[in-house]
Amino acid sequence: MSELRYNLISGEWIIVATERAKRPKDFVKAKKEQVPLPEYKENCPFCPGNENQTPVETFRLGGSGAWKVRSVYNKFGAVSNEEKKERRINGLYNSMGGFGVHEVIIEHPRHNNCIALMSNEEVENILKVYRERYLAVSEIEGIESIVIFKNHGPAAGTSLEHPHSQLIATPVVPPQVRGRLEQAVSFFDLNGRCVFCTMLESELKEKARIVLETDNFVAFMPYASFTPFTIWIFPRRHSASFGGINDREISDLAENLKTILGKLYYGLDNPDFNYSIRSTPVGERGTSYFHWYLSIIPRLSQPAGFELGSGMFINTALPEQTAEFLRQVQLT
Repeated sequence: MSELRYNLISGEWIIVATERAKRPKDFVKAKKEQVPLPEYKENCPFCPGNENQTPVETFRLGGSGAWKVRSVYNKFGAVSNEEKKERRINGLYNSMGGFGVHEVIIEHPRHNNCIALMSNEEVENILKVYRERYLAVSEIEGIESIVIFKNHGPAAGTSLEHPHSQLIATPVVPPQVRGRLEQAVSFFDLNGRCVFCTMLESELKEKARIVLETDNFVAFMPYASFTPFTIWIFPRRHSASFGGINDREISDLAENLKTILGKLYYGLDNPDFNYSIRSTPVGERGTSYFHWYLSIIPRLSQPAGFELGSGMFINTALPEQTAEFLRQVQLT
């Protein structure tokens, strides 16, 4: 029988369609034969030697020549810090100048690399730049929300092959972030506890959906996953803001994230995916009710009529089974 499950973090009901659930291996999709990517591509603006093809550099990890990670303004930014944020009200309609920050974090000099195949130190370097840019951008007056995210593969919306992530900061709190905040506040008011910490305790006790435990982080499949193979990585230590991550935690998160993406890479044949860091708004960094985390969503299914018409997701994979499948995947 199918089952409806309630997602405590988002406050939404999810349909887990057990009668038409697929086996985890069924989500491996046949891909067209692709020419292997080169280590260097002459016309790629992110490859070493082509730095003059990118906009203003905002940060660099490594020397002036052999850099390890770079962050630059997005050439076609969705928002810009040169815009003004004044509101414009026209009758019923509200608008605002496109103020904000849109940066690209170039993760590695090598064109054909990916996080699943990097060393722990290389992933750690990426996370250090995430933190550096998060903290720097949070000091800009008028910034309310910062989202760090990665698109991997065409189905995830990537437009350039070279490994990179993005940061977008806005003067308003996005509705998905606001909804999770309100849900967290409601749970805290009723129970006097952080919903994320409570969920983590429950998952660690049950173990059925845990994929990986490291010293400071736990990766698991949410009980009410929106889509197949969705994975959340929670810090064990309560912290509302990603900006509060320390060096020890960065090192541990690098190991956890690389391992999880490696399991997806080998277990599902390098699927397209998105990940994002979900953190509290800038002005609410010390809250007791919110807990930052990293969400990974492999692009193995596509929203159809029911999802688009109702906003309610149908998941055709059991989180308990997909977690067990990934636990067994060996990194080779």
